[in-house]
Amino acid sequence: MSIRHGLLALLSRGPRHGYQLRVEFEASTGATWPLNIGQVYTTLSRLERDGLVAPEESDEQGRVVYTITEAGRAEMVRWFGTPVIHSDRPRDELVIKLAMAVAAKQVDVTAVIHRQRTATMRTLQQLTKAKRAATEGAAQRLVIDSMIFQAEAEQRWLDHCEAVLKEER
Repeated sequence: MSIRHGLLALLSRGPRHGYQLRVEFEASTGATWPLNIGQVYTTLSRLERDGLVAPEESDEQGRVVYTITEAGRAEMVRWFGTPVIHSDRPRDELVIKLAMAVAAKQVDVTAVIHRQRTATMRTLQQLTKAKRAATEGAAQRLVIDSMIFQAEAEQRWLDHCEAVLKEER
């Protein structure tokens, strides 16, 4: 998800200042995507430059409040209406690490897989705890569920890697 589109979605609910956007973004993603306040203001500046948001008068504490423009709403609708296409050339560090371990020949690939499996299981346990403790509603739960499914898929892929390596021996 791009930060830009996430901020547009939040602004579609009404005017907000940067700090509100940061807090709501993190709450919506279950704090799985920490957002630097500098990123928020840089993105707001670009959105303003592109005519997708407009600054309003400052609030009582002197913070600039932004609203989404009609062009911003159209961009948000376009984004929500466009499917995400995953690249057919993954740049996943784990995929590259295992491919390089196999290519290097002198690396114990099975040990690399076992260490990764242990770390992924630990992550799954943490995510399961986080899911039980989630209090921010459906948005947070969906994000955590996605992360759980990705970790489960990683476990299946690691099993597959082990099986392929056994076949090669």
